[in-house]
Amino acid sequence: MPEPGLALRLATTEDLPFARALARRGMLSYYVRHDLLWLDEAFDVAWAGRQNWLICQDAAVLGFTSLSRDANALYIRELHVVEAAQGRGIGSWTIDQVFALASQERRPALRLTVFTDNPAQALYLRMGLQIVGQDDCFLRMQRQCPR
Repeated sequence: MPEPGLALRLATTEDLPFARALARRGMLSYYVRHDLLWLDEAFDVAWAGRQNWLICQDAAVLGFTSLSRDANALYIRELHVVEAAQGRGIGSWTIDQVFALASQERRPALRLTVFTDNPAQALYLRMGLQIVGQDDCFLRMQRQCPR
């Protein structure tokens, strides 16, 4: 059960340094392990082209999610929670919020990709996403939205 006071707040360009640092901290080991190159500039370009939300509890910022859309789905491009707030249901709560948004927008599905060795895939499976494919070191996952 998530904690009370959680909310999503639309992020601004001032939130970019926080988001970049949190994503780098969480993802750099996967990039190294899979022989990929982390580029802050690439993160910044992607951030500018997405809808970004901060995950907040009252005044505290606990993480962020980045979303993109096409006719086929709402995509979670990033979902990161600060280490001190992990294991408290915040990721599950955020996925619920994003799935509700996908359903409200009448998107056919919620989709994301995750590294094959990232334990977060267990969370995604618990939240109803299914593995629908694999590309190199990534699993493609999705959950159909009600029609």
